[in-house]
Amino acid sequence: MRFRLVVTFTTLIALVIAGLAVPLGWAYASHRTGRLLLDRRADATRFAELADRAAREADWTPLSAEVTRYAGLYGAAVRIRDRDGRVVAAGGTLTGDDREAARRALSGRTTEQLPTVTPFGPPLVLVAEPAGRDAQVAGAVLVQAPTARAQRDVALVWAALAAVALVALAGSVLVARRLAGWILRPVSELDRTTRELTEGRMEARASAGGPAELRRLEERFNAMADAVSAAIERQRAFVADASHELRTPLTVLSLRLENLQPHLDAAGEAEYEEAFAEVDRLAALVDDLLALARVEAGAIAREVEVVAELEPRLAGWREVYAARGLTLTADLPAERRVLAVPEAVARIADIALDNAGKFVPEGGTVAVTLEGTTLRIADDGPGLPEEERAAAVHRFWRSGAHANVPGSGLGLAIAAELARASGAGLELLPGDPRGLVVELRLTPRP
Repeated sequence: MRFRLVVTFTTLIALVIAGLAVPLGWAYASHRTGRLLLDRRADATRFAELADRAAREADWTPLSAEVTRYAGLYGAAVRIRDRDGRVVAAGGTLTGDDREAARRALSGRTTEQLPTVTPFGPPLVLVAEPAGRDAQVAGAVLVQAPTARAQRDVALVWAALAAVALVALAGSVLVARRLAGWILRPVSELDRTTRELTEGRMEARASAGGPAELRRLEERFNAMADAVSAAIERQRAFVADASHELRTPLTVLSLRLENLQPHLDAAGEAEYEEAFAEVDRLAALVDDLLALARVEAGAIAREVEVVAELEPRLAGWREVYAARGLTLTADLPAERRVLAVPEAVARIADIALDNAGKFVPEGGTVAVTLEGTTLRIADDGPGLPEEERAAAVHRFWRSGAHANVPGSGLGLAIAAELARASGAGLELLPGDPRGLVVELRLTPRP
């Protein structure tokens, strides 16, 4: 927005400067051309008087000497013709065809206008003047003069105008930048407040300022931020309360079941084990639901050292995998800082490694690699078909082929929600030649 405003203001000012400088430059070029015409016409008029006198006296010798001296002094070319068009005196070398100009002069017409002199030309101008008295034309005077001095004068004035225009344009850019900053100051304040809110500083608010319309916008933005902050606090309070209220009765129920075990006979032992397993499954399901609710309650992405999060978790999983007859390899850089919810990358890795540990057969391998900001957890297990990979991140989804495998069906849903909160992308890909790859594409720190 600032760039567009600066460009718009600068363009308008540049058009105004051009609208002033171009006419001024062209006006001076026309003025200098008029001065050149007057000067050369004065010389041509003087030669016309001399030519008329020479024609009456039938002696062209003094005129020829004057023409030669003038041509040598001013670097101009002079040609004088009599009434029949014959050249009777000449000095210098006249370039081009002068017959049309001579015809006009012999018909009694003088040169009234020259081509406008600019720094780029023309290099020569031709002035024609009739010679004679009253209505009788005795001949024609043709003066071809260089325009170097006039071109230099025009070039100097145009250069001065260009320099003034550039200075004015540079000043206008500075003024446009300050003006754009003043106009966009309330917008910048809103942007700063929004960034602070996204970083988790929920107390940040925009300060009122600027035009009335933007002040109303800031007031409404602050009201919206208050409402969002209050909603997040209520949701966090609900998650905390639910966590306490649900875990307590489950813990009590588990203890009571344990207390019942000494009073059971052999026939009820199997039922007891099933009931206890259901309580454990319910406790795990409640933990997963509460974890998902915490993520949705407003986890904020921050700058984290992802390798430092992963290494302790991988050390623990190596022991678990070794007990199951599996191999866990890791290829991690020394350090990698990304934007993510704290502990989110480690939790996603836990979920992926837990799933791989359930489905990879004994002797299999799971590889964890971090290339740039992309984390991949690849196994050589049975994998999933394409349609099941797309559905696996939905809540409570279970593959028909793995219905008897323990789990709540919320692990990958939690992983997907953590990735979303971290501004990352989570995707399930097929392994090569078999297996499943969980790919987490993280955002590098700014």
